[in-house]
Amino acid sequence: MENLISLVNKIQRACTALGDYGEESALPTLWDSLPAIAVVGGQSSGKSSVLESIVGKDFLPRGSGIVTRRPLVLQLHKIDENREWGEFMHLPRKKFTDFAAVRKEIADETDRETGRSKQISSVPIHLSIYSPNVVNLTLIDLPGLTKVAVEGQPDSIVQDIENMVRSYIEKPNCIILAISPANQDLATSDAIKISREVDPRGERTFGVLTKIDLMDKGTDAVDILEGRAYKLQYPWVGVVNRSQAEINKNVDMIAARRKEREFWANSPEYKHLAQRMGSEYLAKMLSKHLENVIKSRIPGLQSLISKTIVELETELNRLGKPVATDAGGKLYMIMEICRGFDQIFKEHLDGIRSGGDKIYNVFDNQLPAALKRLQFDKQLSMENVRKLISEADGYQPHLIAPEQGYRRLIESCLTSIRGPAEASVDAAHAILKELVHKSIKETMELRQYPTLRVEVNNAACESLERMRDESKRATLQLVDMESSYLTVEFFRKLPQDVEKGGNPTHSIFDRYNDSYLRRIATTVLSYVNMVCATLRNSIPKSIVYCQVREAKRSLLDHFFTELGGKEAKMLGKLLDEDPAIMQRRTNLAKRLELYRNAQADIDAVAWSK
Repeated sequence: MENLISLVNKIQRACTALGDYGEESALPTLWDSLPAIAVVGGQSSGKSSVLESIVGKDFLPRGSGIVTRRPLVLQLHKIDENREWGEFMHLPRKKFTDFAAVRKEIADETDRETGRSKQISSVPIHLSIYSPNVVNLTLIDLPGLTKVAVEGQPDSIVQDIENMVRSYIEKPNCIILAISPANQDLATSDAIKISREVDPRGERTFGVLTKIDLMDKGTDAVDILEGRAYKLQYPWVGVVNRSQAEINKNVDMIAARRKEREFWANSPEYKHLAQRMGSEYLAKMLSKHLENVIKSRIPGLQSLISKTIVELETELNRLGKPVATDAGGKLYMIMEICRGFDQIFKEHLDGIRSGGDKIYNVFDNQLPAALKRLQFDKQLSMENVRKLISEADGYQPHLIAPEQGYRRLIESCLTSIRGPAEASVDAAHAILKELVHKSIKETMELRQYPTLRVEVNNAACESLERMRDESKRATLQLVDMESSYLTVEFFRKLPQDVEKGGNPTHSIFDRYNDSYLRRIATTVLSYVNMVCATLRNSIPKSIVYCQVREAKRSLLDHFFTELGGKEAKMLGKLLDEDPAIMQRRTNLAKRLELYRNAQADIDAVAWSK
């Protein structure tokens, strides 16, 4: 069982080292989940004397006004050795065997945090005391509640102290040790008042009555100690501390404890309560109770820690890895991030993610529709056919068929196909660019580094533009190829014209009748439609080969080549993560380590029970 209190002591020290001591934070806090005993009392209630009686040493600063200005986490460790010493967490490996030096160090460490003003601070001081004369126990000594500010303190000090005390004792895992002096009306007790506000049923409050030996003659505290004046779930404990005169005379604690035992045993009013009175009984009772509370909280604590570890790991994964320090590490990190982006981009094209189907829509719907919308009425009107056929013959009319006229008519029609071909290239380019932007947004690591995100976007878009230019050149070449060499077989399969032309006695401009010219126009239109059908299949192949395939194969090749020549400083600029994110990642990593260590420690104790 002693391991349980040691376990909580260890976790509390780790929490404080990490800056987790129950204040409001965006990070998960383990401190609030740990059972603890907070010592609460007004100034001059005898709170410090109670703590010194439990420890058996003079070690707390004394004086007028607010002496305790920071929470003091006092961890008592019972040892078998015949020696005593204290250790502060902020001074590791330094043992204080002189407890007057302990008192001075508490005052000095308070001043380091608050300055030499009389301000308060919520940052706790951790003091461990090792002695054969103590029980295993942890207490948190809080600043004494006060009603007025003294000189040098802001008017808000009264409320500030109350808020700090309340922030500790309102937590459901906090056990409240409420110190009240017997020589004052219990109704005016600061400790009882604030304890009642946060624990109205008294389920986690222990009442301690001090200064019983200083009560007016003819009065006693039996009603309080027996729970009739103010009932708590746990019995009241009375203690008799050293008087100020005894403190001034340096009366040691062994003598003080003996005198206290004699007081309870020899007082007619209290001797029936003597077995459960005194600072020694109080320490043992609190130690036993704290052990039981910790034991009951372990399952819930294990569940909380496991849940929080998952949350912290998820958040760290979302924030990504920290930036490497050396040039090689930075380069590798950038390459890995870019490969991640490139993989997401490919997944969009391959259908694993959405978006790639839009390119097929260009081939299956947009291009055919654009080709179908082409109007050849102007090129194949009677006037234009007659004009081109006549001009193609020159000064000598054709003998069999107007071949040059056919070629000119076909070429004028095929030129119109360049528009849909270019539009298809541009449409595919726009979709690829859209997928680049989408992939960048989906690459979690790129969210961390704005400069790298911009550079990757620019490099990818520049590559797509080069691929678009090459695709446009290749695709328009396909159209030009159809113009430069006609498919002879098409014309060989046409029925031969019996009439070789118009009436030779007519003028050259009236050489052909309308029927013959319409037949020429129909033939040209059939040929152009055949070419459109061919290009409908070949243009997508050109676009896929020059744009889609190349984008999958070498989207960031130029960027990678440039990266290889950059110095560490330039690489560092690409990984310009937001300092707030860097700090949060560091904090989360430390918090995660705390929880993992706590999990291992708690599991070890739980299995050993």
